[in-house]
Amino acid sequence: MKTFLIFVCLSLISSFSMAIVDGHEYVFDQGSESENLTRAQLFRQLAEELRCPKCQNQNLSDSNAMIAGDLRRELYSQVKAGKTGEDIVDFMVNRYGEFVLYRPALNDKTVALWYGPVALLLLALTVFAFVIVKRRSQAKKSANQALNEESISQDEAARIDALLNKNTDDQSKGE
Repeated sequence: MKTFLIFVCLSLISSFSMAIVDGHEYVFDQGSESENLTRAQLFRQLAEELRCPKCQNQNLSDSNAMIAGDLRRELYSQVKAGKTGEDIVDFMVNRYGEFVLYRPALNDKTVALWYGPVALLLLALTVFAFVIVKRRSQAKKSANQALNEESISQDEAARIDALLNKNTDDQSKGE
């Protein structure tokens, strides 16, 4: 009897596929087993790939916002209708803008998104290198100035020698 019940349950489960997103079950049971499985996988993939328009950094599968629930239902109906992932993404972008994509397409509007971080990094490295070079040149300049200030002129050297010689002469006379 147990074997029969297990067989019946497995045969029922194998005839449809289910996608569970945010605790909600989305059943795909209108085609063959492989079609249903493919649709369930597409649904899960798109629910994780599309961003909630209301939430800052949550995809449709993670968001609890009402709009995310509406978008999941729309996504479910489109996947169930057999639309391709590209068609669904195009529909969502046309309706909600590029914001719904975690990886927006490269176009005139998104060039700053794609290349802005690289440009800022290069700018920061350039400024950093400029500051390092400037500090090193200032350190060399100040070291040269210190050496120049410590060096004495020939007149001063002769005067020092004369004083030292006078001092040694005075000491030798005193002995």
